[in-house]
Parts: sequence; C-alpha cells; structure tokens
Amino acid sequence: MTLLELQNLLKDKVRAAAIMHFQMAPDQIVSEIPPKTELGDLAFPAAFELAKVIKQQTGEKQNPRAIAETLKAELEKFDFVDHVEVAGPGYLNVFYNRGKFLRENAVRQFGSETTDGEKICVEHTSVNPNKAAHIGHVRNSVIGDTFQRILKATGKSVEVQNYIDNTGVQVADVVVGFIYLENRDLDSIKKLDAELAAKSETFDYYCWELYAKVGQRYQADEELKAKRAEVLHAIEEGGNDIALLADYVATRNVECILKTMERLSIRYDLLPRESEILHLHFWNRAFETMKERGVIHFENEGKNAGCWVMPFDSHEGTDEHETDKILVRSNGTVTYTGKDIAYQMWKLGLLGLDFYYKPFFKYADGKEVWITTAERSADTHVRAPSFGHGEAVYNVIDARQSYPQEVVKKGVAAIFPEKGEAASVHLSYEMVALSPAAAGELGFEISDEDRKKPFIEMSGRKGLGVKADDLIDRLEANALAEVESRHPNLAADVKPQVAHQLAVGALRFFLLKFTRNTIIVFDFGEALSTEGETGTFCQYSAVRANSIFRKAEEQGLSLLHFQEILEKTHEAATILNDGEAGNEIWSLAILSSRLDETVRQAASQNEPAILAKYTFALAKAFNLFYHHHKILAERDPVKQAVLAVTADMARRSLTSALDIMGIEVPEKM
Repeated sequence: MTLLELQNLLKDKVRAAAIMHFQMAPDQIVSEIPPKTELGDLAFPAAFELAKVIKQQTGEKQNPRAIAETLKAELEKFDFVDHVEVAGPGYLNVFYNRGKFLRENAVRQFGSETTDGEKICVEHTSVNPNKAAHIGHVRNSVIGDTFQRILKATGKSVEVQNYIDNTGVQVADVVVGFIYLENRDLDSIKKLDAELAAKSETFDYYCWELYAKVGQRYQADEELKAKRAEVLHAIEEGGNDIALLADYVATRNVECILKTMERLSIRYDLLPRESEILHLHFWNRAFETMKERGVIHFENEGKNAGCWVMPFDSHEGTDEHETDKILVRSNGTVTYTGKDIAYQMWKLGLLGLDFYYKPFFKYADGKEVWITTAERSADTHVRAPSFGHGEAVYNVIDARQSYPQEVVKKGVAAIFPEKGEAASVHLSYEMVALSPAAAGELGFEISDEDRKKPFIEMSGRKGLGVKADDLIDRLEANALAEVESRHPNLAADVKPQVAHQLAVGALRFFLLKFTRNTIIVFDFGEALSTEGETGTFCQYSAVRANSIFRKAEEQGLSLLHFQEILEKTHEAATILNDGEAGNEIWSLAILSSRLDETVRQAASQNEPAILAKYTFALAKAFNLFYHHHKILAERDPVKQAVLAVTADMARRSLTSALDIMGIEVPEKM
C-alpha cells in the first residue's frame, strides 16, 4: 500500500468512525503531516471539525478531546496503525506500524503502468525559428518537458507540441538581412549553410548574428525597415520566392533547435506551423463559429471602430490590454490572439478542421517528430498518429503573455461553454535575465548604470543572451574536467557521457528549483556549482546509494536477500522504534514514500519546483543517513536488512524523481 493510499484510507476510517459514533461527519476530512516523525506520521484535526458540526446540527456542545479519544480507539484497530496519540485539545496524531509499512513498500516500484485514457496536450518551447535558442528559451522547454513527464507519471496520456511561428516578423527580419544586407537568394543561402557545416559552424548561430545586425540597421535605415512589411506579406501569402527562402531559413533553424533540445533530453511529438493555420483557413472557421455563437461583435464607433472585438471584463487598466481583445483589426488583418484562439480550438478538438502531417525529424532511437503541412501528398497521413483532441491544453508561455492567454482561455470557453475555462491552462513563468557579471563575462559592454542593476534583460535584437548550446558546452567542459580529476582510469568513451549527464542535471535542476513566478538571474558561477541545492548533489546521492548495492553484490548480499530477512521477522519494528536512530531511519523511509503525493501535488499545482525541492530534501536526508549508518559493516542481520531496504527505497525514489525531471544518474561521479 502506497503512502498516498494509506492516507486516503485513514481519512475514510476517520469519517466512518465519526458516523458510527456520532451519526455525522465533517464535509471534508483534513489531514496534516507533523513537522517531526516523533510527533506522528499523520495528524487529523477532525475532532474540532466534528464538534462544530455537532453544535450546528444539534446545538449540543461536545469536548473535542473526548471526541478524539473515541475516534482514536477505532483507528487503532487498523493493522497499519501502531498507535494514536491525542495531543493538545484534540489532535489525533497517528503513528504507523513501521515494520509492516517497510515490508509492504520494500519492493514497490514508483509510477503508473497504465493511463487513465485522458489525453493532455502540452505546448512548450515555441522558439521563433529565426536564430539559435538561448537560456530563456531553455527555461520554457525544461518546465514544459518536466511538466509533461509529471503528467505521465500520474497516468495521463500526453502529446507534446512545439508551435513554429514560421511566418512571423522575427523570421521576416532574418530574411530581410539575407536579401537586402547580404544580397543572397535561396541557392546562395543553401551554399552558405553547407560552408558553415564544413567549418563545424551552425546555421542558427549565423542567423543569431544576422538578426542582431538587422535590428541595429533598422535604427538608422528607415528604408530597410520598410522592407519588413513587404517581406512579411510575401511570407504570409506563400507561393513565391521570398516565401520559399523564408521556409528554408525557418526549417533549418527548427532543425538546429531540435538538436539543441535533444541534448537536454527534450523531445516533441508534433510541430504545428503558423503557415498551415493560415493556408488551411483555421481562422476563417473559428471566426465564423464565433460570429454564429455571438461571442464576437463588430465595433462601429470609438477607438476600435472597424474592428471585431471579443469583450469581457478582466484586468484592471484596460487601455494597456485593449488590443488583445481585438481579434480582427480595422484593416482586416487577424491579430495573434485571434489565431491563437483558432489554434487552441484545434488542440481541444473543437475546430472541425485538421492539418495534414508528414515526418520531419527522427531521433537516434527511431522516434519520429511530425510536422504539419498544408497539402495532402503521398507521405501525409500514411502513418501519422492522431494529433490534437486534448481534454485539456497546457500552454507554456512566459508571464508577459498572461493577458493574451487569458483572452484565449475566456474566448474558447465563451464559444464552447461545455469545455469551460479549465480546459485551457496558461503555464506561465518569469524570464531568465543575466547578472551583470554574466553579461560582462560574455563580452558585452556594460554601462556603469547597468552594473548597479540586479539583472540585465536579454535581447535577441541586441544579440545579448546566453546561447543554449554554448552554455551546455561550457557545462560539459567543466564536468569533464571534474570527471577526469576524480576518475582518471574511467574508460575514455565513458568520461564524456558522464560529463554530459552531469551538465544536463546541473542545468535542468537549476532552472527547475525556482518556482515559475520567480525571475531567474542567470549567473555562471551558480549554474556551474556542484555545492548546495544543485542537480549534481542529487545525482551524487543516487550514485552513492547505487554504490552500496554494487559493493553488497560483490560480497554476495543481494537486495532480495535483505527483503527476505524482513519478510521472515517482525524485529524490524523494534529497530525502527529505537529512539533517535530509529526515527532517523524511519524518517528517510517515510520521505522516500512521499514521491507519489509529491508528483500529484506538482501536477495539481502546475509547479515542477515542488518536485525539485522534494528531490533535494530526499538527497540531503539520504546523505545524513549514509554518514550515520554503515550498512555493509552492520553485524546484526535484521538491522542490516532494515538499513539496506530503507536505502533502496531512497535510491529508487531519488532515481525516479530525477528521471521525471529529465536527469540521469551517472555510473560514477
């Protein structure tokens, strides 16, 4: 029985006991986890709540402590309960049967083997395909990837989408640079791409520099800036040389970005493209549906005259966000918010239209990423899975887009009230900025005024940012130096693999340990640190746990051997109840068992940081346990079995928690 199942069962028993003895129960049975195991494993303030209910229903005043004593007697009949203490004026502090719990959970594996049938769509990354990804994009991707892993761990079927805005203004700016600054056509760009590859340089890095160059030229060259609108119009229209050039540029950048994210174990199922939303007339269908259902109206007067607007009350300061309610401008063009509503309708299976699909990218293990296309051809829909039709959609988009996302959520709910607002979730997060030291380390000129700021915002137009691949390279180089120092005899092909695992663990954990509403001020020193609250520390704890069992195997002591000892004896309870040492062992066992509820809490609160905090706490607890208890040197076979099984519970939960965060456990560190 899992800890979560046990807690729910005890709540049911409290309710049943209340009804049996008092013919009534509180509407909700609340449980609390005491701050120390010495105070109990689970606490119920039910006696206070029941006393209120009795007073409301009968007018009779009951002593909560007397109620608690009655409930206590019933709970102690349950074989998973060792004893119950009534504390203070009426708290029920439940102490589990430690030996029985350890035996029951000695072999249990974490994770759901089946799904509940409900499909969830998670959209994340969605980097403009005009240049290389930077550290801010990586935060989006790591949050999104970890959250979809969390959902899968709770039994959900998840589809991961990466929206590609291949017709947007950022792509247009790079195209302007290629055509008007470098005088290139499509053939010339393809030749450049090949030349870059021959020099081990990447296309997305070249576009990074070109994008920044265009941004600088716009400031002094209005004629060049005017070309943006022409290029953007040609891209959106399609079927012309500029559109073909833009498609090549965007597609090559997408390929580069996918390879970057794969380095961090981040993958996708589908790449829906903006161009297909336009060319397959998704907006037209959504627009007609909105007009039919009366959730959008045409403004005849005022500042929004000539616009189609979706009205609703929301944020204060409506002037700031008024344009986000406009879905069609007075010149007939559709806003981003309007297109997002159409796309959200498709994701939820409400649009009545679909894309065509074709394979785009294949990972090393054969898993395919699909991309949308506007035309049916021999290879479209042949083997494509069914995409979209999610019961709910999570959009991982930064907090600066909160209001447009609210318009999307309310808009879809207004069109389809049977779905409601709960089906559209904005998984927002704050930006990643640079510390002044990091900006200086990257070689950017920092003014005296900027040096006084707590952080400096990154800017793609200024070329100010940490490219994701550069950061990963740097992390791997640091980790490799550490591995070579600690394990010089490790096989030459294994060292880079371990360094990669450490680098990914460091970066992913660094980005996950902060809550989503926290601005991360990126600093190389902190990100590269192996001390304190880091992914490296958590990996090290799991490696240390694995080493115990590797050495045990060398001595002929298997985990099965330890488990069989516990099955044959009831002395484990004596060891687990033996004062401070017993409490320390039990604390680790019970903390290891909280992974289920932690993952569910992270899912229900949409907060991966909850899992990161738990993982670090478990790693700390295990290291303390490791220093205080020498498993392989223990002479008492029962105590040795208790210690070994507890350590195994910790390493299994640590490994599973790290895996959900996309972090592997190296063989050695």
